[in-house]
Amino acid sequence: MNFQVKLPQEALSHFAHRAIEKHFRKAMKHEEEVLVDRAPEALHQMRVGLRRLRTAIQVFGFAAELPKSVSEARIRKFAQILGAVRDLDVLQLELTSQADLPDTEQKALKQALKKLHHQRSQDFHRLQKTLQSHKYEEFKQSMEDWLALPKFGAIAQFPIQDVLPDILLPLISSILLHPAWLIGAEFEFDHKVFAPITSESIREQLKQDELLHDLRKQMKRLRYQTELFTDFYREAYKAQVDEFRQVQEVLGQIQDSVVLQNFLDKYLDQSIEKLCPIFSNQFDQKRTISWKEWRSLQEKYLDSEFRIRLRQLVLLNDRQHNEN
Repeated sequence: MNFQVKLPQEALSHFAHRAIEKHFRKAMKHEEEVLVDRAPEALHQMRVGLRRLRTAIQVFGFAAELPKSVSEARIRKFAQILGAVRDLDVLQLELTSQADLPDTEQKALKQALKKLHHQRSQDFHRLQKTLQSHKYEEFKQSMEDWLALPKFGAIAQFPIQDVLPDILLPLISSILLHPAWLIGAEFEFDHKVFAPITSESIREQLKQDELLHDLRKQMKRLRYQTELFTDFYREAYKAQVDEFRQVQEVLGQIQDSVVLQNFLDKYLDQSIEKLCPIFSNQFDQKRTISWKEWRSLQEKYLDSEFRIRLRQLVLLNDRQHNEN
């Protein structure tokens, strides 16, 4: 039976405790299904739960006094181990959905799938060992203990609405200063020039795929962090959070294409273009569509007026709007 703590309803401590507990419970809800490998969706949801838990700890860590065994680093490691299996499930789905390809191309992709299944078996064994380890059990027990008797620093007494801009502005600033927005873009006097959207140009720009992948991770974190506070802002804020999700998803599509390309390059005897020309053409078309979506978002997030509006959006929450 869980002990119900009583924290001041308006205090930062109350919302920190609520967010941390919510995402911890969500992750643990799927643990049994994950261990028996019953459903890929359970693995995905547990991974998301751990990521959101880590985000909540990042957001409220300055106010919460958490035990070392529930550190960001430990939670990140657990999520990464689940993520390795999840990424292979996504690749498998992509490769098995190509039913309209010629037999020669289907045969080539089946060879890659065989390698994928072997890798997944190894990664899943590692996942099982991790979720049955002493460190993982220590993490769960320490989390339960803290939720029952949470400890906070003095700053956690602040009303949540008074500190929201201080929490959110650094997150917005880190996103706006990310170098990935400038991939394929140059400033010329008072306007920006963008590289053309062609297959060759996209491949050239994807040489900086690590920057794009990092921005995707940062956008996902920003989305999770800003979602924690939608109840305190007006509709424009909620719409912006939805757009953060859109940016994350578009970058995710691009990253998935990079992962798939690297996987096929590693396990196929010849290049994908020679061995599976139809599949390769479809692959290029899908990536071009994703890149066009990315370009429109890229142009928006480099616009100075939009950047000003985005900063202003988090400065005034409902209480501060009413006071003004």
